[in-house]
Amino acid sequence: MQLEPIKPARVSDSVAAQLKAQIIKGALKPGDKLPAERELVEQLKVSRPSVREALLKLEAQGLIYSRQGEGTFVLDALQASITNPLLNLVKDSPEALSDVMECRHGLEELAASYAAARATEMDRKIIRERFEALQAAHQQRDLELEAQADAAFHMAIADASHNVALIHLTQSLFDLLGDIVLSNWQKIYTMEESYQTIHAQHGEIFEAILSGDPGRARHAAHEHLAYIGRCLRGAV
Repeated sequence: MQLEPIKPARVSDSVAAQLKAQIIKGALKPGDKLPAERELVEQLKVSRPSVREALLKLEAQGLIYSRQGEGTFVLDALQASITNPLLNLVKDSPEALSDVMECRHGLEELAASYAAARATEMDRKIIRERFEALQAAHQQRDLELEAQADAAFHMAIADASHNVALIHLTQSLFDLLGDIVLSNWQKIYTMEESYQTIHAQHGEIFEAILSGDPGRARHAAHEHLAYIGRCLRGAV
């Protein structure tokens, strides 16, 4: 049996692997700015050339990009490959929109369940902040602000799932459906009872996640999304 000598890993490979792991698990999200080179050198206790080489490797892999004079940012490598075909599909076939919404609903049910089981203290803090922002927008009756706060609340739940595929898919669908979410709120706004019911359902999802009950959280998300569907079909 012929064995090859073990070669020690290059420092730049270790740096790249550590940064890549932060991106994969969602600690560094699409659009986030990476620490400056000097800060990375200090945190990682490595040389500046090693940091620069690691960043070049991640850029070559399509995970980060640099903007002159601004810094280095995390790139959402999946977004364009997911949203562009779906956008064309929805444009060419309005019926496909129902399928996209159904997919989003399924993802949000999973996200709520996983968030209840996996959320860290920091995740819960962020979810609480997003829920309070949603409450404030509700009280102001600012439709556009509430649509944005609604998306931010559900995205915080997806982030707390700690499932990188689910996080990226959810973000891609939110980007695709941004105008549609606002349009949905405009329809629901005219139905006062439904509007208040949906707000109460957000509270139920919030409480279920913070109580750490995956089954209750998934059920609350299902009831919420099914109710929205009935509202938009005029069945409530």
